[in-house]
Amino acid sequence: MFGKLKRVLSQTTVLAAILAAPAVAEAQTKVNLGTVQSFGAVTTYIAKEKGYFKDVGLDVEIVDMNSSANVLAILARGDLQIVEGGVSAGFFNALEQNLPVIMAADRVSTPIGHEMIVAQKNQGKITRLQDLKGLTVGSNGPGSITTYEVGKMLETVGMKLEDIDIKILGFSQMGPALASGALDAALVIPPFAASFREQKIGYSIAEVDKLVKPTPMTIAVAFMNTEWAAKNKEVAQRFFVAYMRATRDYCVAYHGGPNRREVIDIALKNGLDKSVESLEKNIWTGRTMDGVIKIDSMLDIQDYYKKVGLTKATFPANRIVTTEFVDYANKQLGPPPKVNPDSKLENCR
Repeated sequence: MFGKLKRVLSQTTVLAAILAAPAVAEAQTKVNLGTVQSFGAVTTYIAKEKGYFKDVGLDVEIVDMNSSANVLAILARGDLQIVEGGVSAGFFNALEQNLPVIMAADRVSTPIGHEMIVAQKNQGKITRLQDLKGLTVGSNGPGSITTYEVGKMLETVGMKLEDIDIKILGFSQMGPALASGALDAALVIPPFAASFREQKIGYSIAEVDKLVKPTPMTIAVAFMNTEWAAKNKEVAQRFFVAYMRATRDYCVAYHGGPNRREVIDIALKNGLDKSVESLEKNIWTGRTMDGVIKIDSMLDIQDYYKKVGLTKATFPANRIVTTEFVDYANKQLGPPPKVNPDSKLENCR
């Protein structure tokens, strides 16, 4: 027994040394990270709250934003080094302009829990996607990933984006807009979708997870400024060691692990959901434990944006995505943790 304990302590000491060594070499280097305030951001807050960023010598400032589509220019300029958010048309347009941006890690993959929520006043009148023709539908950003999702869902019933009137609103604004009649429907993410249903603001008529192909689907990532990464490779490596360490924590909790309440508390403390009951009852978005982005999904998103005129060019996978930093982090962290074997949930393992 003591021999086993000694081996465990030895392994823990080695991991601690890996994580702490860079902190000695370069203490508290500043990194600015922009993120959309949804439950998908909880991994970043895990890394912040549990001191994983500090363990690798980083002072990470988290900047709140409505949509990653609006801040890619800020990322390219270097004011932010990392941006978490949906895969927008703006990213591919940034590539066309040869801006220094790339996808570096998965953030949200199937299951994502996005739903088409219809204003409650339309109960009995709008029951199918076809019924949205000519009506106003909310999306969180021009050319955002929700625009892709809406368009792909409409295609399953022979419709196009031109068949509806898209209105741009932040997710927190969609509830009042549905209640007032300013929106007939909206593509809504967790936890807002469940909240709107519970408050009788709206009801669901379609789920992205069931309709949009190909799957599994990656719809949100960690974008990175490539010029910053090239000049500060060790800093970027350290960032993703902490980021992937927190991802492992999330995945253990996602499958009902012993740290689930701890992750819930971090989410609530940082305003990513409203209650313990909400987080226990509603879907947690999936992600890949190794941080690898689903390339087939990414290429389909790229092709769709070009098809509907939101972008003009397409790019090979290696210009869109790099696995260099998650690969480095996974190597440093060692084998992934085991998750609850009784969990039937997809992804995050």
